[in-house]
Order: sequence, then structure tokens, then C-alpha cells
Amino acid sequence: MYRCLFIAVFFASTLTLPADSQSGPKDAVVLIIRHAEDADSGDGISPLGERRAEAYKNYFLNFAVDSKRLEPDVVLAAKDSKKSHRPRLTVEPFAKAAKLKIDTRFGNYQSDELAADLRANQRGKVILISWRHGNIPALLRALGANPASLLPRGKWPDPVFDWVIMLSYDQHGRLIPASTRRINEHLMPGDSQ
Repeated sequence: MYRCLFIAVFFASTLTLPADSQSGPKDAVVLIIRHAEDADSGDGISPLGERRAEAYKNYFLNFAVDSKRLEPDVVLAAKDSKKSHRPRLTVEPFAKAAKLKIDTRFGNYQSDELAADLRANQRGKVILISWRHGNIPALLRALGANPASLLPRGKWPDPVFDWVIMLSYDQHGRLIPASTRRINEHLMPGDSQ
């Protein structure tokens, strides 16, 4: 019996981060969105996507959760690729209105590098990230979150453009489960309820 208990405790300890482990930026909130709707061709966003990007301007200038204002201080977008400039185009209207520069240093497959940079440089900030939906689960893992607890079957569904994933971190950079959630935006006609 003691052997089974020891094995169970040992196995569980390998699945969790140590109590002093930092998974995200200290005293920070990370907001992750998927880029706006794709254009029928090219690397841009559709007319509906342009309306969503424009709506993000007021949405994030006035963003609040549980009556707490969380206007982003920092804006990041996945690096432009040959096929897509959508993450950057999605947050440009907000960034311009908020007078913030968009950081596009990190590409689709650089979630670990992005997370390390946030941990090192963004203490106490509200951080908005526009990313490509297929790569959001890896970004969540890099930031210490379990994609399966925030997304259906751990994946961002192809037809969904209207969610914000909010990750909140304590003074040690540990994820605060009670303040981590998926939010429906309700920005555009047809958005999920």
C-alpha cells in the first residue's frame, strides 16, 4: 500500500510545477486572441475581420473583468509570414488608439521564447497577444496553462474568432486558476453567446 502511495505521489509531482516555479510574468494579466477573420485570398483580413479589428479598439481601451479595468499596456502579434499578416492587422487599430507599439519579434513556433521574454520583461503589465489559432495551445502551455481547461479538446476551433483567453499571474509569476478563463467577446453579429 505504501509503495502505491509513494508511486502516486511521485507521479503527481512530475505533472505539476514546483511551488516556487514561475510560469508567466509576475503580477500580470495576459489576454490572448485569435487574429480576425481571413480574407478570401492574400495575407490580410476580410471586411468582417476589418470590422472586428476596428471594434477591438474600443473593446480593449475599455476592457474590464469583474469590474477591474484591464486595458493592455503591451501588444504583441505573431510575426508576419508570407501567407498571413492577420495577427498584426487585427491589433493595429487598438495599438494606434492606445499609442502602443506592436511587438512582432516572435513567430508561430516561438511560444517558449515569447513566454520567456514576458517572464523577464513584463512584470505588472496587462499584455495583449494576437496569435494564429493553431498555435494558441502551444502558447498556453508555454505560459503554464492547460489548453484542455480553456479550449474544447485543447484546440481553438477553426470557425471561432470571438474569444479572449485571460491568464492571470500572482507576484511570483504563478498562474491564478480562479482568474484564468475564456471570455466571449460579443463584438460582432453572430458571435457566440
